[in-house]
Amino acid sequence: MAGRGCGGGCGPGRANEDNARFLLLGALLALYLLGGAAVFSALERPHERQARQRWEERLARFGRRHNLSRDALRGFLRHFEEAAAAGVRVDGARPRWDFPGAFYFVGTVVSTIGFGMATPATVGGKVFLIVYGLLGCSSSLLFFNLFLERLITAIAHVSGRRGARGPGRAAPGRPSARAVLLALGAASLALCCGAAALYAAAEGWGYLDALYFCFVAFSTIGLGDLVSGQRARYAGQGLYRVANFVLLLAGVCCLYSLFSVASALVRQAVDWALGRAAGAGCGRGRGRGRGGPPRSNAVGPGGARSGARGAAEAGGGSGEAVSMKGVLAAGKASLAVAQEPLPGAAGGRPRRASAPPADDEFSGGVGAFAVMNGRLAETSARR
Repeated sequence: MAGRGCGGGCGPGRANEDNARFLLLGALLALYLLGGAAVFSALERPHERQARQRWEERLARFGRRHNLSRDALRGFLRHFEEAAAAGVRVDGARPRWDFPGAFYFVGTVVSTIGFGMATPATVGGKVFLIVYGLLGCSSSLLFFNLFLERLITAIAHVSGRRGARGPGRAAPGRPSARAVLLALGAASLALCCGAAALYAAAEGWGYLDALYFCFVAFSTIGLGDLVSGQRARYAGQGLYRVANFVLLLAGVCCLYSLFSVASALVRQAVDWALGRAAGAGCGRGRGRGRGGPPRSNAVGPGGARSGARGAAEAGGGSGEAVSMKGVLAAGKASLAVAQEPLPGAAGGRPRRASAPPADDEFSGGVGAFAVMNGRLAETSARR
């Protein structure tokens, strides 16, 4: 990346570019985790201390009232925790291991939500879960990928009917990054808001709690503090259970697709940061007075040099200022090269090299998204 951008004079090559990207993203994730831990600790630690203090006071009062020792009380509470882990509740919640409860459980397993409100207690159940989850989770990830493929194909058909190609727009039949992001963002937001309204009414939660549940469930974080469908009775119980299943499935599909697109943008941002650092180092060694404006700090490993050159031109030769439009164009070309093996493996045949994309054309991606974009490229080629 750096070496190619500077005419081969600095930078160690493709392998070290990938290592630099990996290390930079790892460092950023570590900082992100440290920052998140600091914020959550500041927000939640005082509440935890207050709750613990209230519990100790209540436990002491109960022991004095009934003449029970603290050890006897704690022994009884341990038995209650064991019963609660097995699904026993004092508030009349529905059984967790009848057929509807077991169906809800396997749905959370294969979707990787994993609320944790029900767990196998027998040896046979734990062994079966390992085998069942291995196949189920793999199949679900394939289903999510196919959902993403069909969503992008639908956007491609819509964009293909929207007139001729204009400056800076994606080719007909190829969805732009803007179109994919807008479609996924709007669908995810509408689904979360609508589902939250339903859960707030059916479960008796506040709307903010219901919206929080939707994000935690649809993103497969699955903390388990709020879980839908656990009461013994609901108004229109059969319809609500079907709606709950459909909403969870649709929500996981939408947010999985949104995260796939966002991961491609995160990689573009990392490439941009590496390009800035490499360009600053190379610029000091080359000087500026050798005719013509300096090249933009674009990122383009391997065969994406032409994409990097296009990014420099898109930057308009504005000195140190790097045009974000040019950087994104170079990042898309870089991603197309970096993810080249995935579409070929998915389709069972190698892909042919293609020209760098237009400024607003979505190309490349991370993981499953690269496979989806490869399918779109084949569809566009057949047209």
